[in-house]
Amino acid sequence: MSVAIDAGGRRIGVARCDSDRILALPVATVTTDRYGGHLDELLDIIAELDAVDIFVGLPAHLSGAEGASAQAARRFAKALRNRIGLPIRMVDERLTTVQAHAHLSEAGRSTRNRRSVIDQASAVVLLEHVLEAERRTGEIPGQLVK
Repeated sequence: MSVAIDAGGRRIGVARCDSDRILALPVATVTTDRYGGHLDELLDIIAELDAVDIFVGLPAHLSGAEGASAQAARRFAKALRNRIGLPIRMVDERLTTVQAHAHLSEAGRSTRNRRSVIDQASAVVLLEHVLEAERRTGEIPGQLVK
């Protein structure tokens, strides 16, 4: 099972795929803390899901350049990799939040009610992109975190 993570400064969205690798489903939103407790919570979720690979969103600018958010996502992915023995890949997440907002709006969620689930929805969009790329190319997308 694959797990996608949308790591933000305050919240981390988690999504998983079904056993046939067709659907991406929301799992949880984890609140970050400066002491690393969010990593423990993520490790518990990943273990419970029996994940075999993890995809972490890389929030590059539209130009492709990486700013502070992308650097923070890379640090997060390395910290997670140092605590787990699974492959972790960085995947371009440009516009996933925009798409997630659009999906939630179409589903009738008010802007105010979206805050609690937007990170999960972004992780779902990220994982949908991963699964589609795998079907299209036959290869696992993303850059392996070393």
